[in-house]
Amino acid sequence: MPFPTIKVSRRAADRLRQGHIWVYRSDLISKEIFPPGSLLNISDERGKPLGAAFYSSSSEISLRLISSRALADEAALWDLLRARVRAAAEYRLKIVRDSNAYRVIFSEADRLPGFIADRYNSVLSIQTLTQAMDRPELKNLIINTLFEALAPAGVTSVVERVEPRIRELEHLPEVAGGLLRGSESSAIFTMNGIRFHYDSAAGQKTGAFLDQRENYAAAAERAHGAALDVFCYQGGFALHLARSCSSVTALDSSRPALEVAERNEKLNPGAAEIEWVEGNAFDYLKDKSALGPQYDSIVLDPPAFAKNKRSLDTAMRGYKELNLRALKMLRPAGLLVTCSCSYHVSDADFLQMLTSAAADTHKTLRLLEQRSQSLDHPILLNIPESRYLKCLICELV
Repeated sequence: MPFPTIKVSRRAADRLRQGHIWVYRSDLISKEIFPPGSLLNISDERGKPLGAAFYSSSSEISLRLISSRALADEAALWDLLRARVRAAAEYRLKIVRDSNAYRVIFSEADRLPGFIADRYNSVLSIQTLTQAMDRPELKNLIINTLFEALAPAGVTSVVERVEPRIRELEHLPEVAGGLLRGSESSAIFTMNGIRFHYDSAAGQKTGAFLDQRENYAAAAERAHGAALDVFCYQGGFALHLARSCSSVTALDSSRPALEVAERNEKLNPGAAEIEWVEGNAFDYLKDKSALGPQYDSIVLDPPAFAKNKRSLDTAMRGYKELNLRALKMLRPAGLLVTCSCSYHVSDADFLQMLTSAAADTHKTLRLLEQRSQSLDHPILLNIPESRYLKCLICELV
C-alpha cells in the first residue's frame, strides 16, 4: 500500500525546498489525523510532491522530512534508513581520532530525525525522541544496522537512555530504559588519550558531553599555569587541562558529578593534581574575583542558559556576569575559554557579550579561535538548529 499524502502550505513548501526538514502544525493544510509516527508523503498546495516525512500527532513540529522524494512502500523506507545509518557510522569512523567515544547518529543532522546514538567504547547509548523513531520496528532496524557497522570496531552492547519529559511531550509510553542488547551497561572510554568512566544509569544527555571533545584538546593545547574550570561536570576540561597546567581547580554544583570526576582523575595518573570544589559558580566567582588576578587559564562551560527565545535576555546577563568575573581573575597573558551550548544565543550575540564584559573590566582580549561542536556532531547549513555550541578561545593582552 502506498503511503498517504498530506498537503502543506506554501510557506512550508518553500522551507522544505530550501533544505530544511521541519513542517509545523500551523502549516498543515490537510486536517486529517494520522496514526502517531506514520510515514506520509508530502505535497504542496497544487499537489506537487515534496518528499516523505515522519508524522507526530503531538509535537508542534508535525512533520520531519526523511526523504526529498516520495517513498513507495515500507521496503523503500527501510532501505533508506539502513543507508543513512551506514553513512553516519562510516563518517565517524573516518573523522574521529584518538577516541572511542563519539556521537554516531545526531538526529536531523544525519537525516535520521528523532534518533540519537552515542558510542562509549563497547557500549552504544541510544535515545528515541519522536513517535516514529520509537516504533519498535524502526528502532530495531537502526540498532541492528549500527551493530553491523560498529561491531568490528568493538561495540558489543546497547543501552537506552530515557528522557521522561521528552517522552511525555511526544505522548510516548513510559519505559524504563536500560540494557537492550549485550551484557555491558558501563565502560571505560577514551577521549584524546584521556580515560573516563561511563555509566548508562547516571549522568546527563546520553552520558557525557562528547560535543566538546575537540574543544577539550584545543583548550589543553593553549592552557598554562594555574587553571580554573567552572561547571566542570565529570571533569572533561579539567582532566585535559591537567596535562598542560601546573595546577587545576574544578568547580561544579553537583556532588555526584564531582564524585565521577574524582574517579576519572584516578584513571589518569601523572598529570597535575586537581582540586575538586562543590559550589555555586556565580557565588564562587563573585567571591574569588574580589581577590584580583590569580589564574593563568580559565574555562567557562555553563549549561544552556537560554532554553527558548523568551529567556535570551536573562541568559545574556548570566553569560556576561560569568565572563566579567573570570576576566577579573585572569593574570596577564591569561587564557579564557568560554562556551555556550544555547542554540538561541547567536555567534554575534556571544561575541558582543564577551566584548562588553572586556570593556567593563578595562581588559583587551585577542580572539585566538572561534570554535563549535566536534565534527561527530555535524552541522547542516540548511538546518541552523544543528549548530548550537559556541566556544571562544581568547588571550588577555
